[in-house]
Amino acid sequence: MAKNTYRVENVEYEADDLDEGSATIDAHRKRIEPWLSAIFQAEHLNLLVGSGFSMGLANLAGAKSASMERAVISATYNEQVNEHADIAAKKMGRGKGNIEDQFRSAFALLAGLEVLDPSSVGALEKEINNSLSKLANEIIEMESSIVGCEDPIRRLQVQRVLGSFLLSFSSRNATRDRLHVFTTNYDRLIEYGFDLIGARSIDRFVGALEPRFRASRFDVDIHYSQPGNRFEARPLEGVVRFSKLHGSLDWWAENNEIVRRFIPVGGRGNMSPEDSRNLMVFPNAAKDIETAFYPYAEMVRDFSAAICRPNAALVTYGYGFGDDHLNRILRDMLSLPSTHLVIISFNDADGRIPEFIERCGRISQITKLIGPDLAGLTNLVDFFLPKPSIDLIFERQTKLLEGRKKIEPEQVTGGTE
Repeated sequence: MAKNTYRVENVEYEADDLDEGSATIDAHRKRIEPWLSAIFQAEHLNLLVGSGFSMGLANLAGAKSASMERAVISATYNEQVNEHADIAAKKMGRGKGNIEDQFRSAFALLAGLEVLDPSSVGALEKEINNSLSKLANEIIEMESSIVGCEDPIRRLQVQRVLGSFLLSFSSRNATRDRLHVFTTNYDRLIEYGFDLIGARSIDRFVGALEPRFRASRFDVDIHYSQPGNRFEARPLEGVVRFSKLHGSLDWWAENNEIVRRFIPVGGRGNMSPEDSRNLMVFPNAAKDIETAFYPYAEMVRDFSAAICRPNAALVTYGYGFGDDHLNRILRDMLSLPSTHLVIISFNDADGRIPEFIERCGRISQITKLIGPDLAGLTNLVDFFLPKPSIDLIFERQTKLLEGRKKIEPEQVTGGTE
């Protein structure tokens, strides 16, 4: 196995493979956990989750993750679609195109045929819908295998790791700016995790039975009145902001609106090609260019506004740096000297991560944890992420320990086990 690498406090290390319980993992923990604890106290904390997160949970559950490898989107135009997808992927620095690139190319081809040869549009549209429904059903099956894992020990392990991962980020003092979670995934595993830990998520949807996407409803928050003083409202704890940059399996284009429909998490895949026509997952155009760009543009704008400001920190997990439009925003963020980027990844994403770091030229503002033993979900949650706690408790603990002259470096940020 290749050595793990990490950069903490502007020093890069090559660590031997880590075995649970070894002295090696304790040594790395003493350096990594306090550093991450300090970063997590940033004025504005954000989390970007990529496909590696879902793959990690699937591995814990012993389930098969949904494949994003290329497939046959159109039997008629397969060669042309693949060629165009590869060209687009290379422009974004990702090498060979995947299924998302194929869908982008297929939709571009569909738009061209509507102008050049309208009679052939129906056949291609049917092929695209068939492929899109197949992908959606694979993701639903993955959700079902993870959430409804038949092995009770694995299922409890998944719930523990998922809940602890999200709690490490979301357990911030309510007076601080809310954690903002972004994801490029279509699945609902993060939403499932929010339910496990009892977090309230604020997104752009409003309503109970069929929530609708609203551009004007993002700056709301949740407060409560203190007993005996109903005129003084305080922010409620356990609230996070949540944005799905590429849409979701339960988003639908309906009557010129984006609606979130109920699809049970843990159910079986039963999405038909007809259903997938208006499924709002990027890059599905939903046959309407305004509908296609409306929700995604709003989400990307939120991403930019959240991270491109002073004293902001962004942690990426399982993100492969294959979306050039997001990478540009990350580079803009790092142009502010007070910002910081933490990259946690199972591998170097086929060289895209070191290439991104080199291109940025802001090495002092980047922390990286790369390698299966550093970024594996179980090790990360158990040994390296800060334990969930309220800031005031840490402050009181630190003052007490300092006053008693018994303080150790790991005691300040380690919490209790």
